[in-house]
Amino acid sequence: MDRVSSRSKRRGWNGGWLEMAVEEDDGKGGKRRTTVARDSGDSGRGTGTPPGAPISPLLSNLYMRRFVLGWKQRGHEARLKARIVVYADDFVILCRGTATRAMEEMRKIMTALKLTVNEKKTRIARVPEESIDFLGYTIGRCYSKRNGRTCIGARPSVKRVKAICAEISEMTQKGTYRKPEVALVGEINRKLRGWGNYFCLGAVSRAYRVVDNHARHRLRQWLNAKHRSRGVQPVRHPAAYLHEKLGLYRLESSTKKHPWAKA
Repeated sequence: MDRVSSRSKRRGWNGGWLEMAVEEDDGKGGKRRTTVARDSGDSGRGTGTPPGAPISPLLSNLYMRRFVLGWKQRGHEARLKARIVVYADDFVILCRGTATRAMEEMRKIMTALKLTVNEKKTRIARVPEESIDFLGYTIGRCYSKRNGRTCIGARPSVKRVKAICAEISEMTQKGTYRKPEVALVGEINRKLRGWGNYFCLGAVSRAYRVVDNHARHRLRQWLNAKHRSRGVQPVRHPAAYLHEKLGLYRLESSTKKHPWAKA
């Protein structure tokens, strides 16, 4: 099973938080408060705990703790040999051959707790034939370029790789040309280090290579535009210059301390 988003229908102090209006961008530089996501049941636009609100992880943990306790007290963990891994309102149920029954029992508990299962993000996946995305990682079959062997492992998801590349592109937009080179590189380095510190488990080398290549490409474009050298023959700025002279952080160099990373 992949993920479940929950929404409480209870009243009271917690119900008030879950049913409050959400502040959104009105597209004209201003803000508006709306309950359209709540009223329409659109899970992609805010159903569940208020996204980004300080109360969101607290409410998620309170309700998911009740779910996990109910799962154990009803004997599902022992009888189905199904363990739950939870983070906020996202979870996976790990089991062997009992996935359909586990899905049924999960829905019963969620109904008892008056929580709504996000059907778009809930499914049964048979690993390693299939893979699942959880907390930014894709979990499934991994291949080793060195020996061709396969194993069940984790790697940064394509979505998260695209997200970090988009952030780097945003950091090197036209409006940043006035920044000193050292300042921009410092900002990019903090972003890369933070991302790499989280995505440091499993087979990360390929993802690191993609992100490093994108960072170098964007920094080259930024340098050429800043110094007006973009044109028929823009300055190439070799990788050695970017990393050694300007100090651009290189994710691939960090895999030396991760013996499992090169799959």
